[in-house]
Amino acid sequence: MAYGVLVSTHLDDSVYRTRLRAVQQAASTAGIDALLVTPGPDLRYLTGYEAVPLERLTCLVLPSAGDPVMVVPGLEVLAAKASPIGVLGLTLHAWGETDDPVSLVASLLPGAGTIALDDHMWAEKVLRLRAAMPGARQVIAGPIIHPLRMRKDSAEIAALRNAGAAIDAVHADVAGLLRPGRTEREVGRDIAERILAAGHVSVDFVIVASGPNGASPHHEVSDRVIEVGDPVVVDIGGSMPDGYCSDSTRTYSVGEPVAVYREWFEVLERAQQASCAAIAPGVACEAIDEAGRAVLRDAGLGDLFIHRTGHGIGLETHEEPYIVKGNTLRIEPGMAFSIEPGFYETGRFGARIEDIVICTETGFESVNSRPRGLAMVEVA
Repeated sequence: MAYGVLVSTHLDDSVYRTRLRAVQQAASTAGIDALLVTPGPDLRYLTGYEAVPLERLTCLVLPSAGDPVMVVPGLEVLAAKASPIGVLGLTLHAWGETDDPVSLVASLLPGAGTIALDDHMWAEKVLRLRAAMPGARQVIAGPIIHPLRMRKDSAEIAALRNAGAAIDAVHADVAGLLRPGRTEREVGRDIAERILAAGHVSVDFVIVASGPNGASPHHEVSDRVIEVGDPVVVDIGGSMPDGYCSDSTRTYSVGEPVAVYREWFEVLERAQQASCAAIAPGVACEAIDEAGRAVLRDAGLGDLFIHRTGHGIGLETHEEPYIVKGNTLRIEPGMAFSIEPGFYETGRFGARIEDIVICTETGFESVNSRPRGLAMVEVA
């Protein structure tokens, strides 16, 4: 089956130029001489290049003043040129199999005092760069890059809407897959097929947590057989061709659950609504967390909500901002994150409702539109 949800995999090159300049300006303001960015979400955000992480060093050398340079293995040059890097016209420094790419990077930054390394750089490369540039202080680049990544532009918001619609299409099929006698693993396999059919290029996770397994928020799947009366937490997501991620949770019941479960789920619905209603420019992340948590706490379920209310999303499923107590960051238009309260009673059951939302000038927009109530699966 194919749902026909497709988007361009690259943005206009002017977007990447703007991002590179913004990072250079932020680095200069912070007193950082250069950033070194290896394959991962930061490199894709800044250049559109989805380089494969390998033992061979690929690295964007981004000085706070001056032109960016891409250091790439010789066998990756054509792939780099085929990416937006080719359109951007970045200088490529290719290295051969017997060359030392770390020394090459060091030679491009003579006298650098402070170097920021991307947060996902492999430790082996961090240590080799440290040895090659003993006079440079290493810091992480997250505080420079992530404030930019948190604030999604119109193209990114469109990408997240597209991803939300794709995962909604999958959830629309889930109730038909949940039948007594099937295992979580069997259902999970069918869901994974549908995630790809809906337009994703990768299945990032599939959680099918039935009955007592629902009490483990990150259960994934097992060979447990689904039984009549089981609540089933289904949390699924993938990556679209442009790299932007989907993530949505709905909770199903195979037949009628025990009465207390229905009562608690109605509280959970109110909690999710309360956190969403709290979203507005200028509101602290922790206040959004508290709005929903208070509803659960007032109903005596506070101790069963054992994780943060949400996480940012974009080129990574989990990125900043985090909607959690202690995070005083104030939400701004364009910030995208999940709202996903839950309750988890060990040995019995669990539940979660999750939507991806985007802060707007006046409140919020949800990119997910599937019904949020307990989804009943009829059994013969």
